[in-house]
Amino acid sequence: MENYFSSENFQEINRAFLHGDAVKTSFFVRNSRLILAEECYFFLMSSMRKMRMKIPMTYTLEFFQNLFHTEVIGKGVSNGIINFMTYRNLTEMLPSKAEVAFYFTVDKVADVLSLQREFEMDMIKEINVNNNLLSNIRVHCPENVFAEVYAKENDLDDVILQNPNKRIARSIFGNLLFLAGNTIKIPKLSEGALISPLMESFITYTHNHNLALVELSEMIGFESQKAEEILMISDEKGIFPVMKIRNKSFAKHRFREMIDKWKSSFE
Repeated sequence: MENYFSSENFQEINRAFLHGDAVKTSFFVRNSRLILAEECYFFLMSSMRKMRMKIPMTYTLEFFQNLFHTEVIGKGVSNGIINFMTYRNLTEMLPSKAEVAFYFTVDKVADVLSLQREFEMDMIKEINVNNNLLSNIRVHCPENVFAEVYAKENDLDDVILQNPNKRIARSIFGNLLFLAGNTIKIPKLSEGALISPLMESFITYTHNHNLALVELSEMIGFESQKAEEILMISDEKGIFPVMKIRNKSFAKHRFREMIDKWKSSFE
């Protein structure tokens, strides 16, 4: 985390701190400009509506573009991920009428559209994640906290999380893409996957340019071992090749080729 910024109505004791009453989204800076700004903005608005937050009239796309140009790009961040959290302040009113505030941090990355370091993962079976309306947005999730502690204790970078039906939902930080042959399989939103503007951009490009077939799937855990390559796309952290799950290793060259072509479309 390089820096942070909070709205003027910031409260130290707020409903995010007390109750986890917040939603998170990410915005992306690449080569000193915002990319996918509209997609990220509409995802923020949708997430706030799902959590029944009162959206201020000032929360327009232009407001956020100006904010990030001033407080992020204008302060020297040319490539980074803006992790943005909006939450309800503490109030005696009904929560649906409470004033909202926001807070964001900025993580510098070399290029948000490039592969980052290699990940080692495993599947966690002690817990599972839900697959309902709120499972697809970034809200407080104690399962993520438990899984992240588990991963660190076992020298893993991330873990595969299953839903109550024992099918693959997502990882701690993002979504998983499984490449075998010419097909990329991705868990459906109804399986507990996250809505991800970053992943949707990559998948749309891949489909439109016939780089691979894209299949929204219901996948049992064993199917991860059938993949030739696995990618983890996280709006919060970036894009990571999964190189090892238990005793099986995976390649990354085909996903790298697809990502390089997708990345060139932003030039």
